[in-house]
Amino acid sequence: MLGRVEELTYLNELYESSKFEFLVMYGRRRVGKTTLLQEFSKNTNTIFFPAREKNDALKLEDFSKTIQLHFDQQFISSFKSWEDAFSYIGNKIQDRTALVIDEFPYIIEENPSVKSLLQHAIDHSWKNKNIFLILCGSSVSVMENEIMGRKSPLHDRQTATLEITPFDYLESSYFFPNYSNEDKLIAYGILGGIPRYLEAFDANKSIEENITSKIIRNGAYLYEEPDNLLKAELRETNTYNSILSAISNGRNRIIEIADYIHEDQTKVSKYLSILQTLRLIEKRVPCGESDKSKKSIYIIKDNFLKFWFRYEFTNNAYYAMLGPKDAASEIMSDLSNLMGDVFEGICKEYLIRQAKRKKLPFVPFSIGKWWGNNPVIKAQDDVDVLAIDRSGKKAIFMECKFTSSPIPLEEYNDLVNATKAFPDIEEKHLYFVSKSGYTEPVKRQAEIDHAVLLTIDDLFK
Repeated sequence: MLGRVEELTYLNELYESSKFEFLVMYGRRRVGKTTLLQEFSKNTNTIFFPAREKNDALKLEDFSKTIQLHFDQQFISSFKSWEDAFSYIGNKIQDRTALVIDEFPYIIEENPSVKSLLQHAIDHSWKNKNIFLILCGSSVSVMENEIMGRKSPLHDRQTATLEITPFDYLESSYFFPNYSNEDKLIAYGILGGIPRYLEAFDANKSIEENITSKIIRNGAYLYEEPDNLLKAELRETNTYNSILSAISNGRNRIIEIADYIHEDQTKVSKYLSILQTLRLIEKRVPCGESDKSKKSIYIIKDNFLKFWFRYEFTNNAYYAMLGPKDAASEIMSDLSNLMGDVFEGICKEYLIRQAKRKKLPFVPFSIGKWWGNNPVIKAQDDVDVLAIDRSGKKAIFMECKFTSSPIPLEEYNDLVNATKAFPDIEEKHLYFVSKSGYTEPVKRQAEIDHAVLLTIDDLFK
């Protein structure tokens, strides 16, 4: 299994605990939760039950079979109720045992009373037993509201929570050991950090060959995935498709999205909130400003959906006439435009990694893109990545360029001018990341300013 070292270590720590532990684990679909739990189960005494979309009686029968085979090595018959099944577990437990129920939302969708029955088992039996309970689910809203929410019978019963998030650019690069560092970043820009998507690419084929055969070709897994993902999570997928298409084409504010898809702003706001819960989009405000900032915009958080809606969804009929190979070639000619925003995200991930290693001048309290008015140049301005310390007196200003030309002195000075929009920051650090290096004037000025000049290869150190 690639990655997930920290998560697996955490699971093992909870397993080694000498008391009852109850972990609520969740994360969006395809992020690798089941693979992680299967890896954890290999070297532990674990009952692993993957719930399926069946009726309640068949789910109970499957659960009964799983636990009876574990404890008695044979299946006699299904328990009459979930309460009986939970009681049986409590009576049988002796040695440390992990009980993993994967996709728990499938169980409570049809039979919500299971939550109360489980709560009763925990309070009256399991909390004094040698049990490590893991409830896992892909429906983030269900796990947050129906399991951990204040109105849930299971509220405050959990002893730990763990959200499984997509890999960052460095972890994703491990899937493509033979790629150049530039191609590793492009693959991440296309696929994001979802393990199932990364596995769909053939690491022995070029980026263009993979786009041709693994994305554009009708019937390929990644060709079908966006539609399948949205249908699995949502109703009215046509409206959600339209919203995602609007965002991918630069309509980032609610009023712009509403105008683009001809829907009421209130309705659009509700749909955006749901997409945020699914971790598919995020609301972004200028770094250092309140979440209620009027400058807020929405971006697609998932790189693959960003790619899909920018290219295939928008140009489906055209690509069908071109054919997969020519369509992929045309996409490749535009990838530098897609990579602009993606590269800023990669550079932000790099700073976070460096902060954890204590290799930055300070540990950032706020980090992200900034945009707004610069009174010094009397114009709108932006900083690709801004990191501010807790006191608000120190900051890193970072420029990120994924272009085919070295950064010229003019662009260097643009970042210097952007720092002037922050007169209250006393300690300013200049960072640059460039795919194609720097001109000589920039190198000389950077030495004077003690600016940090980074290349793509530095991101992998």
